[in-house]
Amino acid sequence: MSDVLISAFNLRRKPFGKDVAVDDLWVDDDRRDAVERLIAAATRHESVLVKGEPGVGKNCVLRSMRGALSPVHFRAMYVANVTLGRRDFYRQVSLALGIEPKGTPAALFEAIQRDVENLHREHRVHPVLVLDEAQLMPDSTLGHLHVLMNFAWDSEPLLSVVLVGLPELHDRLKLGIHRSLLTRLTTCIEVPPARAEQTAAYVRKRLADAGAKGELFAPDALVVLHELTGGVFRTVDVLAEASLRIAAQQDVRLVDRAIVRKALLLTPLA
Repeated sequence: MSDVLISAFNLRRKPFGKDVAVDDLWVDDDRRDAVERLIAAATRHESVLVKGEPGVGKNCVLRSMRGALSPVHFRAMYVANVTLGRRDFYRQVSLALGIEPKGTPAALFEAIQRDVENLHREHRVHPVLVLDEAQLMPDSTLGHLHVLMNFAWDSEPLLSVVLVGLPELHDRLKLGIHRSLLTRLTTCIEVPPARAEQTAAYVRKRLADAGAKGELFAPDALVVLHELTGGVFRTVDVLAEASLRIAAQQDVRLVDRAIVRKALLLTPLA
C-alpha cells in the first residue's frame, strides 16, 4: 500500500526519507564550502577535523566529498563504529581497506601501514579514512591515531584522516593527551545549521525531488519550520513530514504555520 503522503500529494516517493542519491543531496553554500575544503585537504594529503551539531548535514558533506573524489587517485573509507578498543578499531580499519582482520593489534597495525604504503607506491592512490562520531572514541584509541598516521619517520603524509564529530570533539582534542593528534589536523571545518532561506530552499528541493508539482508549504509555514528547528536538517525532515501528514489527514493541500505548530506538539521534538 502506498504511503499516505505519496497518494495525498501525488508524489513519486516519500520526500524526507534518508535514501537520497548523491546527485540529489542538499549542498548549499555552507555545505559546498565544507566539501571543497575537504577535497582540497585530501588533495594536499592532509588530515581534517569536521565538527557540527547533530543533524546539520555532516554526512551529506562526507557523501558529497566521496562522490567528488576521483576513484583513480583516492580511496575513501568510512568507519562508523569507533567506540572500540585499539585492536577492534584496527580490525574495522582493516576491513575498510580490504585486509583480512586477524592477528594482534601490532600485527594489524603493521598490515594497515603496509597496505597504505602499497596503495601509494604501487597504485598512486591516496587513502582517506573517515571516522564518524569520533567524540565517542575511547582515549586509548583516539590517542593512538597520530601513530597510525606516521609514515617514514613522520616525513610522508600517506594517509588522510577525517575526524567527524560533535563540537565537543574539538575541546577534547585540545587536552594534553591528544595534542599530538590535534597538531596533525591541518584544517578545522565547522558545518553550521541552515539559515532561514536555506531551510526554505531545502524543503522545496526535497519536495520537488519527490515529485511535487507546486508549493506544499506556505511561506509563513517555512518561516515557522525554520524557527522551530533551528535550521537542523534532520529535525526539519521530521517536522516537515509530520506537517504533511496532518495536512493529508485534514485534506489540506498547503501546509500553513498553524499545521506546523500542531505537528510539533505531536512529535518527540516538542
